[in-house]
Amino acid sequence: MAPKSAAGGAEPAPGGPRRPDRLSTEVVVVGAGPVGLMLAAELARDGVDVVVVERRKAPSTESRASTLHARTMEILDARELLPDVGTPPNEPRGHFGGLPLDLTLPGPHPGQWKVPQTRTEAILEEWALSLGADLRCGHELVAAGEVGDYVEAEALGRDGVLRLRARYLVACDGEESTVRRLTGAAFPGHDAVRELLRADVEGIDVPDRRFQRLEHGLAVAWRNERGITRVMAHEFGSTARPRTTAPSFDEVTTVWKRVTGEDISGGTPLWVNSFGDASRQLASYRHGRILFAGDAAHRQMPIGGQALNLGLQDAFNLGWKLALTVRGKAPDSLLDTYHEERHAVGRRVLANIEAQALLLLGGPEAEPLRALLGELVGLDEVRTHLAGMISGLDVRHPVPGPPHPLLGARLPHTVVRSGGRELTTAELLRPRGGLLLDLGGTGVRLPAGWADRVRAVAGDAEPGSPVGESGALLVRPDGHVVWAGRTGGGLAAALERWFGPARTRL
Repeated sequence: MAPKSAAGGAEPAPGGPRRPDRLSTEVVVVGAGPVGLMLAAELARDGVDVVVVERRKAPSTESRASTLHARTMEILDARELLPDVGTPPNEPRGHFGGLPLDLTLPGPHPGQWKVPQTRTEAILEEWALSLGADLRCGHELVAAGEVGDYVEAEALGRDGVLRLRARYLVACDGEESTVRRLTGAAFPGHDAVRELLRADVEGIDVPDRRFQRLEHGLAVAWRNERGITRVMAHEFGSTARPRTTAPSFDEVTTVWKRVTGEDISGGTPLWVNSFGDASRQLASYRHGRILFAGDAAHRQMPIGGQALNLGLQDAFNLGWKLALTVRGKAPDSLLDTYHEERHAVGRRVLANIEAQALLLLGGPEAEPLRALLGELVGLDEVRTHLAGMISGLDVRHPVPGPPHPLLGARLPHTVVRSGGRELTTAELLRPRGGLLLDLGGTGVRLPAGWADRVRAVAGDAEPGSPVGESGALLVRPDGHVVWAGRTGGGLAAALERWFGPARTRL
């Protein structure tokens, strides 16, 4: 993590520089994991002054989540970050509770993409810094709360206390969120009942296993291109231990031997941890001027990479809304839609993860359910439903307006011919702000007063496109369609709801 100096501060003291008494900014983001970095970049991209506070002094080397789903790949494409991702391995086959599931759905990034979290973090950090985000590493948050129209916070670093004042603070500080503890935010749900032990091990030779259920438990193993084997094991009937530190490698080798009969104790552990089936979700993602995203807002078992993708999509939903609010373009009430939309999405994801945890870690009692679901997944309608849920492609927010196939859903991948150019959905979403997309020559025009936040594009969709001749569509910066029509009726109301009042000439 490369520190970047913030503007402002007190006058230099005689004899040398003096640290500022208080650093003022527009938004403080707590946590420089993927979610915090994504949010910081989205805010900085829209001209918001943002300071990121991170207790770590250097980037994490732990290879936690390694899966990016189709919706997240679309988001990275819309921000022109895919060239930095490169050409990661693509795996069409995922799973639902250990049962094979084809995740392929229409779109440019079908299936799942194997990108180490360390790489995702590095890409997002470089992007955030290039846009002007101020990253303060080695600072641990110790206090935060609302004071009038601001949030004031304190972070303890090697040089003392860093005092911050901001319009808003967003907690992206993980499942053990300090902000959540300091604010006393209600976090209902349950702690882990069962757990999966996990380790990256060098110097062992065991068969590759994909969610293999043996007599005494579950075993997973695969070796990467560097010769490092990730092993995961759960012993049927065992319960999760309360943990404040990671399990020992001896514990992993003991459980692995009881489950598989294999001895891996001669290997060299590079990383050891465990994760359980805890399931909790904040009652509210918004507490006044303090908001929560990612694992700070929800705790779930990281099955199939959904946790990381869910958090990144939280940030993508919140960033443009918070930017409009901070810049005075939209009312503070726009932030309420962040909770309304993402809490509902999170609740649904946590429910499917709970079901998967039962299928994955349940003992012989789960076999009848696994057999039944195995048959159902063979039905294309069921497969498509589950694949849409896991990939995030099926998210549809409740949006007022006459029924329309695209209303509330993301704008699906298509190619639009406009002004002699062919533009993909990702390219249409790259410029800042919203989009009024006229397909089929309706003649719907952008009303006066919103051109500073929304741009208009007219064109024709390619033959066979999922958008067809949809008419005119109002698309938010996060790609979701919030108005559709052919006459312009209701468009001004939708613009005001999502982008704030029309700007009047002075």
